[in-house]
Amino acid sequence: MMNETATSPRRLDHLVTEHQQGKTVYVLLRYVLGVSGTVLRRIKWLEDGILLDGQRVTTRQTVSAGQLLSIRLSDPSAETDIPPVPLPLSIVYEDRDMVVVNKAPGMPSHPGPGHWQDSLGNALTAHWQVWDPWAVFHPVHRLDKGTSGLMVTAKHPFAQEQLKQQLHTEAFRRVYLAVCDGTPAPDSGTIDAPIARADSSVLKRACAPEGMAAVTHYRTLFTDGRRSLVRLELETGRTHQIRVHMAHIGCPLTGDFLYGTEQPGLIARPALHSAELSLLHPVTGEPLSFSAPLPEDIHRLLPSAAL
Repeated sequence: MMNETATSPRRLDHLVTEHQQGKTVYVLLRYVLGVSGTVLRRIKWLEDGILLDGQRVTTRQTVSAGQLLSIRLSDPSAETDIPPVPLPLSIVYEDRDMVVVNKAPGMPSHPGPGHWQDSLGNALTAHWQVWDPWAVFHPVHRLDKGTSGLMVTAKHPFAQEQLKQQLHTEAFRRVYLAVCDGTPAPDSGTIDAPIARADSSVLKRACAPEGMAAVTHYRTLFTDGRRSLVRLELETGRTHQIRVHMAHIGCPLTGDFLYGTEQPGLIARPALHSAELSLLHPVTGEPLSFSAPLPEDIHRLLPSAAL
């Protein structure tokens, strides 16, 4: 976790080895450090974009063993179109490259129509004005407004690209907990049903043969016949995937106004929580794992014996 304010742009340094002597800066950046062509085109024009022993160089420069190759990861400017709005944040992990938050239910992930001032992007932008003024909001994935729990955001384009490449691979695992109406049958299994946009709806999705591939693994942890606590793991990441798939098997999420029955007396949102997240750090490659307990509004749906 960060415990002091960042005072300079984030950089990535690499000490040239004997085996790498004679190679070009381009080869090291692209094939050793994994810098994409998009990021490379952006940084090579910056005065401090690519440095070799502290001196600006082009990507054609050859290197010698013992030299220090350094590239700027932070955006050319921290200016952003996202208005900074101080909002409550639950930060689980943060460093110069990424942040993991436990998103509150009701908070949109990104600014958008009707939500230009109350999203996670607004809250993080305000937070970074104090703690990391070089950071810019680069989302990796998203959670629906009503979904609570763990979400990771990158602070610069290199981290964003590295993390997005992990999505839908074994390196990037997302586990959700949900309360659904009824009891899934069988009590565990895999829902493999393509998802498409529902007819005449901008928002709603539906299972349809012509849709995009969507796979969800589930396991029932508790049921009393009326409602069940279910553990779900995504293999793909379609819009509303868990909500659509659970409705598809006849067990819509409790409180889901779109795919089930709105139940404001029980819960003001679909009962879905991002409970576990594991990934490889975008710069160091270190395996990281995080967890977030069920929030109170989902707790209230279940007897204490289920938790």
